[in-house]
Amino acid sequence: MTHARTRISKAVIPAAGLGTRFLPATKATPKEMLPVVDKPAIQYVVEEAVAANLSDVLMITGRNKRPLEDHFDRNYELESALTAKGDEARLARVQESSDLATMHYVRQGDPRGLGHAVLCAEPHVGDQPFAVLLGDDLIDPRDPLLGRMIEVQERHGGSVVALMEVDPSQIHLYGCAAIVPTVDDDVVRVTDLVEKPAPGEAPSAFAVIGRYVLDPSVFGVLSKTQPGRGGEIQLTDALRELAQEDGPDGPVHGVIFTGRRYDTGDRGDYLRAIVRLACERDDLGPDFRSWLRTYVSEEMQD
Repeated sequence: MTHARTRISKAVIPAAGLGTRFLPATKATPKEMLPVVDKPAIQYVVEEAVAANLSDVLMITGRNKRPLEDHFDRNYELESALTAKGDEARLARVQESSDLATMHYVRQGDPRGLGHAVLCAEPHVGDQPFAVLLGDDLIDPRDPLLGRMIEVQERHGGSVVALMEVDPSQIHLYGCAAIVPTVDDDVVRVTDLVEKPAPGEAPSAFAVIGRYVLDPSVFGVLSKTQPGRGGEIQLTDALRELAQEDGPDGPVHGVIFTGRRYDTGDRGDYLRAIVRLACERDDLGPDFRSWLRTYVSEEMQD
C-alpha cells in the first residue's frame, strides 16, 4: 500500500573536503570553486538540486570555504559596475547564482568523513527525508537522476542510493552494493553495502555514486557508527545497517543510472568533463570542436 509522504524539499551538499588531489590549486581555493568551463563545479550541483524542486540547500563547509558562501551571495559592487556598463548578459549570469535557492551553511569543525558531514545536517533537516549531493559528481541535466530517486523514495519510503555499473577493475574505488531486482528495470533493492571492497570481494559491479535520498532514521544510525575505512565515519556503513534491517524506517533501494556523469574529483576526469561540456555548448562548441579536431589530428601525431 502506498502512503502519502511529505514532499522532499531539502538538499544537503557536503563541501568540507580539503581537495588534496588538486594541490597546489586548492591550497587557497576550495576544490568546489574550480571552474568547469565558466561556472564553479558547486554551482552545477546546486542547479541540479533546484531542478529537482529542492529549494532549500544546506552546505556543509569547513575552514577556508568562505568563497562558497560568497559565490552564492550578492556582489553589489560587481553588479553596479556591470549595470553602469550596460552589460546585461554578464549581470544576469552574476545574479543567477545568488537567486538559485535558499542557501544555508554549517561548518564541519572536525573532518571525520562523509557520514559525520551528513550528521551535521540533522538540526537543519529534522525528521524529514532529504537529498545528499556530492560535489565531485556532476550529473548531466539531460539525464535527470535526482528526480527519479525522489519518486522512488516517495513510493517505497526508506533511503535511496544512486548506482552505476562500473568495470570490475574499478569497483575498489567506490562503495559497492549487493542488489536484488524489483519490478522496475531501473530500481533494485539493496541488501548489503561494502565501502571500497578489495579486488575479488565486491558483491556486484554496481558502484554507489554521489547522490542519495535519505530517511531521517539515518541520523540515529550515524550517531552510533564507529569510524570505519580510513578512520572516518562512513555513510556506507550506516546505510548498510539500514539495508539489512526490515523495520519501520523502510528499506534501501537503488536507482541504476545509465546517463552522463562527469567525475570532477579526479584530475584526468576533471579535464575530460571540461572538454565534454565545452564541446556541447552552443556558444563554445562549434569553434572548440573544430580546434580540438585539428589539435588531435595534426599536433598529437608525435
